[in-house]
Amino acid sequence: MASEEQILTPDLRSPASMKGKAVVAAVFLAVIGAFYFFDLMAYVSLDVLKANRDKLFAFTEEHYVSAVALFILIYIAQTAFSLPGATLMTLAGGFLFGSLWAALYVNIGATMGATVAFLAARYLFRGWVERRFGDRLSGFQEGFTKNAFNYLLTLRLIPLFPFFLVNLLSGLTRVKVGTYVAATALGIIPGSLAYTFAGRQLGTINSLAELASPRLLLAFTLLGLLFLMPVVYRKFVPPSQSDR
Repeated sequence: MASEEQILTPDLRSPASMKGKAVVAAVFLAVIGAFYFFDLMAYVSLDVLKANRDKLFAFTEEHYVSAVALFILIYIAQTAFSLPGATLMTLAGGFLFGSLWAALYVNIGATMGATVAFLAARYLFRGWVERRFGDRLSGFQEGFTKNAFNYLLTLRLIPLFPFFLVNLLSGLTRVKVGTYVAATALGIIPGSLAYTFAGRQLGTINSLAELASPRLLLAFTLLGLLFLMPVVYRKFVPPSQSDR
């Protein structure tokens, strides 16, 4: 049976592999290109959401299951293709479904979408990166893989690191898919809860910038650094005789 490494980083010299990579790359480029070609960015705004909130709420009340499925699917697509609008989607979820249920739906959509982006980056680029920079990155790869869960959890929690960039760069590492999924699902919980709760007061929000308060960003940063402490401890504190 083929291993995860063989599946996600196939032999680039294989014609089938080259064709598969071309198809995956074409799909991503087509979706991203269509988003901007049809000016869908015009609909990704707080004003548009607020202007249509009554219609969206009415649809959700009448077709709840369909609304949930559509919300999750859109969130998966937005995250997988690294399109703008994640914060707006999270706010909309809080308004439509309530903060707790919306946080769950956001977590499902964001985690699945992030995993698609992660796997696509690994499939398309990791083989090339390994061959081109393998010797220089070997130390980093080993260290990151050894502490992958803590590192990823920190990156997810600290707002300084863009979500889509973590998705793509993680795919170039040797972190296991299960570790990546677990760290992503756990790491986005605080932010999901904060923004879905804010979505309940959608009518009072005038700008998305209002949501990124210094206290909230500081709290997320400190929480992220907290999960990094075990790594720092193991790096600088030698194991005791009893641990050897």
